[in-house]
Amino acid sequence: MIAHLWTEMRPAQWAKNLAVFAPLLFAQQLFIPDAFVRALFAFVLFCGVSSAVYLLNDVLDYEQDRTHPGKRHRPLAAGHLSRGTVLGASGTLLVFVFAGALLLGGGVLVIVVGYWLLNLIYSLWLKHQVILDVFAIAAGFVLRVVGGAVAVAVEISHWLLMCTTLLALFLGFCKRRHELLSFGMDGDHHRQVLAEYNLRFLDMMIGIVTAATVMSYALYTVSEETVRKFQTEGLLATLPFVLYGIFRYLYLVYHKELGGDPTQQMLTDIPLLLNLGLWVLTVGIVLYWR
Repeated sequence: MIAHLWTEMRPAQWAKNLAVFAPLLFAQQLFIPDAFVRALFAFVLFCGVSSAVYLLNDVLDYEQDRTHPGKRHRPLAAGHLSRGTVLGASGTLLVFVFAGALLLGGGVLVIVVGYWLLNLIYSLWLKHQVILDVFAIAAGFVLRVVGGAVAVAVEISHWLLMCTTLLALFLGFCKRRHELLSFGMDGDHHRQVLAEYNLRFLDMMIGIVTAATVMSYALYTVSEETVRKFQTEGLLATLPFVLYGIFRYLYLVYHKELGGDPTQQMLTDIPLLLNLGLWVLTVGIVLYWR
C-alpha cells in the first residue's frame, strides 16, 4: 500500500517546486547556509502540500480517471487503493505541512494554506472555467515563488513574478493544446473545459504569451533596476538560453505533439535539461562570481 500511495503522490511532479529557490538565487543568498536550509524546507513543504492536492484531486476525479487512457493506471483509479485511504493520506500530509509551515513563520503558513485553497477551488470549479483554469495553474507557480521569498525573508522582484506568470501561462496553454489533440472529439469527456477551447484559439494564446515571456525576460536583464541591483549587465548573456528553451519546447509541442506533462518534458528531453543547466550555471556566474 505504501508503494501505491507513493506513486499516487506523484513525486516526479515535485520538480515544479524548485521554483521556490528562484528568489534565493536572485537574492544572491544561495550559498548562505541558513537561507538555503529555509528555502529547502519550503521546497519540502510545497512538495507535501502539492502531493496532498494530487491525492484529493484524484479522489474527486475518481470516476473520470477510471476511463482516462493514462490516468486509469494510477493506483486509485486502478483499484489498488481505496478512496478513504487516499483521502486520509491527504489529510495527514496537510497536518504535517501546515505545522511545518508555521515553523518558518506565519507568512509561509498563509501562502501554503492559500496554495492549498487555490488548488481546492481549482479542483471543484476553476478547472471547468475557460482561461481561468490556466490562470489558476499560473497562480500556483507564483505562490511557490512568493513562498520561497517569504521563507528566506528576501524582497521579491516584480520582474520575477511577471516572468513566472507568463512562463506558467505558456506551459498551461501548451498543455491544453496537447490534451485537445490527444483526446479529439472525446476531450470534454476527460476534461470538461476542453469543449471551450479550439486549436486556433490556443495557438493565438500561446503566441501571445510566448512573445510576452521572451520580451519580459529580455527587458528584465537590461532594466535599470536589475543593473543597479547586481552591478552588471551580464544577465543579458542568459537570454539565448531562455530563447532556446522556449523554441525547443515549441518544437516539442508542434512537431513532436508533446507538452501534456511539462515536468516530464523538462526532465526527459536532454537538450531542454542541458539548456536549463547552462542557464542556471550562467546566472550563477553572473551573480556570484566577482
